[in-house]
Amino acid sequence: MAKTSTKGGSSKSTDAKSSAAKSTTAETASTKASSTKTAASTKKSSSSAKTSTKANTKVKPASDAAENLREFFLDGLKDIYWAEKALVKNLPKMAKNTTSEKLTQAINKHLEETQNQVTRLEDVFKALGEKAKAEKCDAMDGLLKEAEGILEETEPGAVRDAAIIAAAQKVEHYEIASYGTLATYAKLLDEPEAMELLVATLNEEKNCDLDLTDLAVSEINLDAK
Repeated sequence: MAKTSTKGGSSKSTDAKSSAAKSTTAETASTKASSTKTAASTKKSSSSAKTSTKANTKVKPASDAAENLREFFLDGLKDIYWAEKALVKNLPKMAKNTTSEKLTQAINKHLEETQNQVTRLEDVFKALGEKAKAEKCDAMDGLLKEAEGILEETEPGAVRDAAIIAAAQKVEHYEIASYGTLATYAKLLDEPEAMELLVATLNEEKNCDLDLTDLAVSEINLDAK
């Protein structure tokens, strides 16, 4: 009877140890999970703090930063001069990838206008007594890369035509904003000849945008449905 009692006691002791071990394991897992969450939270807070710091940091101007409106005006002209020359190189590819004859004609028409706009910008530089110079326009570079991607992401036909119009209108809207701003600066700086030339191009860009909208709404977008 004593031996039986000893075995029972041993069994209870083993169960107690097992229960304690399980409890310790659970507590350890809970501690690790809590530690992981704390570390993740700390990392997230640190990242947010860094982002906030960057957002609130004043940007140090470059050594050649514009110090007055005229200099900023000239910088803008150099940007759009680069942009127009880049378009002259890229528009033919867009025209070759269209299916709609009307869209092909619209792009080729604007290619001729763009070539004239390059010359017109050179006249603007001349009117200002400055040498025509192009400086890379990051905005136009990005828009043209996006247009390239759109061609790869669409099948030839109405869908690609619709995508080409979308890409082309983004370019037009950027140009409309740019020429509108530059014409305003030219007026403020009392440069009437430059202003007249810039307004002429601004009107061409607006008309091109309207033509593309008309073509998209009346025909191409419907065919792409």
